[in-house]
Amino acid sequence: MHPTLFKIGPLEIHSYGLLLAVSFLLGILLASHRAKKQGVNPDSIMDLSIVIVISAILGARFLYVIAHLGEFRGHWLDVINPFQSNGQVGIAGLTMLGGFIAALVFGMLYLYLKKLPALKIADILVPSLGLGIFITRIGCFLNGCCYGIPTDMPWGMVFPTECAAGYHFTGIPIHPAQLYSSFYGLVILVSLLLLERIKKFDGFLLYWFLILYGFSRLTVDFFRYYEDSMVLFNIGNSPISLNQGISFLMIIMGFLLIILNLKKIKREKAG
Repeated sequence: MHPTLFKIGPLEIHSYGLLLAVSFLLGILLASHRAKKQGVNPDSIMDLSIVIVISAILGARFLYVIAHLGEFRGHWLDVINPFQSNGQVGIAGLTMLGGFIAALVFGMLYLYLKKLPALKIADILVPSLGLGIFITRIGCFLNGCCYGIPTDMPWGMVFPTECAAGYHFTGIPIHPAQLYSSFYGLVILVSLLLLERIKKFDGFLLYWFLILYGFSRLTVDFFRYYEDSMVLFNIGNSPISLNQGISFLMIIMGFLLIILNLKKIKREKAG
């Protein structure tokens, strides 16, 4: 793995940070292009993107800190550092679901205050989230964070001890959970672009994103390692993580919102 891609003098370019930045940049460019095609001012997307980027980083850090309070006892200043916690090897210190929830809440609030069509713009943006997951999880793979549990499958990978995955499971093949997540990001991106062809109402793609991401995360997290602090309960020998609990709620919410909107359309046609 390559946590550090290259150095320029004393400056180190880290794979996770670089690909996170690339995912934000390409996501913003994709959303701006889609906005222009749908008659929405791209400048509003750029302004909204600033809100989303800041809230996503803060939300991702907040959920990580809440779930790992034990790491910060005695060194609380580490709380404000989103890329390293307690000097641990290869830890990114961010939880993607926390970032998504914060970005959704504050993004919608921003659109409401600016009196912009929130659901229409959300549909413009959500394919960029799939693209972002696809790129960022490759950064997780190179960084050796967000790793899987041990496996005897032929594609199991042994990570070097310089990263969190190899440090925790030294010499043991584990699921490349980061690549599973990267793949479902690509699937979500393609699926949303195809679903756009049968879009029924504003918010249609947003609600489908909740379902697709929730299902993908719920599934892949069975193969991902989590600390005990992130486990809600166990079903047999399978721990159910906080992220899986949130993902399940996302699926239910997505289906409910789609059903309610379709019923509303049906009533309007009947009336």
